[in-house]
Amino acid sequence: MLPLLLFLFAGSGAAALIYEIVWFQLLELVIGSSAVSMGVLLGTFMGGMCLGSLLLPRIVRPQHHPLRVYAALEAVVGVSGLLLLLLMPAIGHIYTTWGGEGVAGFLLRGTVAAICLLPPTLAMGATLPAVARWVETTPEGISWLGFFYAGNIAGAVCGSLLAGFYLLRVYDMATATYVAAAVNAAVAAVAIGVSACVPTYPSMNGEHAGRAEPGFSPRDPRPRRSSSSQFDTNLMYVAIALSGFSALAGEVIWTRLLALLFGATVYTFSMILAVFLIGLGIGSSVGSAMSKTVNARTAFGWCQLLIVAAIGWTAHELSVSLPYWPINPSLSPSIWLNFKLDLVRALWAVLPAAILWGASFPLALAAVAAKGRDAGRLVGGVYAANTLGAVAGALTASLLLIAWIGSQRAQQAMMLVATLAALLALVPAVVDRTRQAGGARSAEALALSGALIVTVFLVRSVPPVPGLLVAHGRFAATLLGQAGDIIYVGEGLQSSVAVSRLPNGKIGYHNAGKIQASSAPEDMRLQRMLGHFTTLVPTRPSSVLVIGCGAGVTAGAVSINPMVDRVTIAEIEPLVPRVVSVYFGAQNYDVVRNPKVHIHIDDARHYLLTTKEKFDAITSDPLDPWVKGAATLYTKEFFETARDHLNPGGVVTLFVQLYDSSPAAVKSEIATFFEVFPNGIIAGNTFRGVGYDTVLLGQVEPTRIDLDAMEDRLSRPEYATVAQSLREIGLTSAVDLFGTYAGRASDLKEWLRDASINRDRNLRLQYLAGLGLNMNESDTVYAEILKYRRFPQGLFTGSEPRMRAIRERIGAGQP
Repeated sequence: MLPLLLFLFAGSGAAALIYEIVWFQLLELVIGSSAVSMGVLLGTFMGGMCLGSLLLPRIVRPQHHPLRVYAALEAVVGVSGLLLLLLMPAIGHIYTTWGGEGVAGFLLRGTVAAICLLPPTLAMGATLPAVARWVETTPEGISWLGFFYAGNIAGAVCGSLLAGFYLLRVYDMATATYVAAAVNAAVAAVAIGVSACVPTYPSMNGEHAGRAEPGFSPRDPRPRRSSSSQFDTNLMYVAIALSGFSALAGEVIWTRLLALLFGATVYTFSMILAVFLIGLGIGSSVGSAMSKTVNARTAFGWCQLLIVAAIGWTAHELSVSLPYWPINPSLSPSIWLNFKLDLVRALWAVLPAAILWGASFPLALAAVAAKGRDAGRLVGGVYAANTLGAVAGALTASLLLIAWIGSQRAQQAMMLVATLAALLALVPAVVDRTRQAGGARSAEALALSGALIVTVFLVRSVPPVPGLLVAHGRFAATLLGQAGDIIYVGEGLQSSVAVSRLPNGKIGYHNAGKIQASSAPEDMRLQRMLGHFTTLVPTRPSSVLVIGCGAGVTAGAVSINPMVDRVTIAEIEPLVPRVVSVYFGAQNYDVVRNPKVHIHIDDARHYLLTTKEKFDAITSDPLDPWVKGAATLYTKEFFETARDHLNPGGVVTLFVQLYDSSPAAVKSEIATFFEVFPNGIIAGNTFRGVGYDTVLLGQVEPTRIDLDAMEDRLSRPEYATVAQSLREIGLTSAVDLFGTYAGRASDLKEWLRDASINRDRNLRLQYLAGLGLNMNESDTVYAEILKYRRFPQGLFTGSEPRMRAIRERIGAGQP
């Protein structure tokens, strides 16, 4: 029956990865997607699995049939998944009522994550130790345990790809949860059926249940060891923990670098996770087969030294080789061809290290195994140590190392950790053999010394992350020699940031591997239009919220309005305000240092959900919607939250890009906004005569724009800076500014009829946008919008000359 368990564990792994993706997505909507929030989620998820693997062998007596225990655990996971889906709205309401900043807010995030994730993850972590009791702790049995682990990982690969590329793209989080729960139910049912057919099973105690072997106590199912043997075993637990540390730290660092190279879409993250898991599965299978025929402890130690070399390989490929492969993603006629190429590149770079990490787990199991030992405790202990190290590695890399010392030094630290794991495994054996040889150095000691010398060379050879990759990501090779000078590169908690200067003196702000803002005319025009629309339309724009700092140009345009008393900038990356204050002060009116500006470092969605403050205007200029997580700032529920935080007469403005996006994604953004603001309007920003990007504007009340009052305001001395700001982008009057009108919700109903509404439950936009990040149909999309443009009766008022001018401007189709 053991081969059948491989399929059961594959099912468990597939369901677990579907849940992990869905739960993280659900909880990000509640507690935010900042580095701290993601650290809380990851720590809770993996910590629960660690505790589950440790606690089950100590709580559940060995006399219970392992498969029935396993079936019960699968049922707990499935029921928990369904309950979490059902209760999440109530949990979110409670959290947003009490959530906030500081230590109290952090503790509440942890509490919410624990309540939601600990019950199912405890059960997930307990499944392998539960089934392990069906296997004897012989070399053959230990090998099977490694194969179970590999089967679980194989299922996880399928779950990752199924969730990321199909279930969540086509359906939603509820459907994905139902599929995972159905898999849990099927696995539990088969396990119960098998347990009924095979009521007796090999015991951890020997060949028959309940019979203890010499040196074994039924109350304490651990064989007695000598003190030196126990010390060596403890060293192995530390070594496998260090292996887990380096593995998850590597996954965090390399995922971030590969996201720059491929584009940080949901598809990229699913693919990278799948590649990493494929390597772990292959390695676990190889390690399981090897564990029967080799000295497991020695093999584990040399495996860690090979990991040092593999980390060096990956670091070299991600920084020196792959960014410069002659690839232009925009040339592909289908994004699915890009995905295939990205898969090959990810396998090429990451697979060697992942295979070696995968082999480490079964080798560690075999190294600490002892005949007669409770297989559940054996697996639980090794699994817990490995998972605990993994939690520490992931959190240390994401919350400390990358932002503190950078990816280059972080990878060097990983190599040192892997070296330490190797020494803990190899040195005791080398010392024993040297002792037995009367003090003469053994061949193994000489080999280890040579390996350590090579390790020093490999650590020193890790290259820095190239600025071109941080600045231009997937187009690094295409823009080689044409991108100007990269004058700043920095790695922060959430993202990597760069600043470039072109030969013509224009500077660019880069995030997510592309230019997000610049001092080029087309970008300055959009950023200032967004800021001035935000503060000129409301009657009294005293308090303004700016979502996303970027280069600070939009916030700067907001801040110079004399009626604005307070500006709050919600920015998720702490590095961004520091950088733009140095390089973009002239363009953004030194907004970061403006005394009426307050910068709040947090996920903007989380901030808006938890703040009690209301605003006269809210403007949103987040990252591209194809960047994983950005779509949460474009959902219907988020726009409703923004609307509910407006004072009477307040306005919400939103930047919508037409480039690097698909028509379906653009329609989704606009249609979702208009669902909440049915009186909304669109203003267009053109470049070289064609559509480039747009600004959406919405109010609860019907919008009314008095051109005479607006012109009078701009002519006042206190508005001189605002008027000058508009003149610098080619807008010399109120008619020029509002002549950018491109349409309104009521006129675009037919065009938006087939648009997908982006909701919290599906985050459809990030899947649509992720398929179109290499497209550039901005001119076509904008031309389609203009087909439906009519002069907006009732929107504008003013003197006859100005009304005639605005009619001519809009009627002529001039931007």
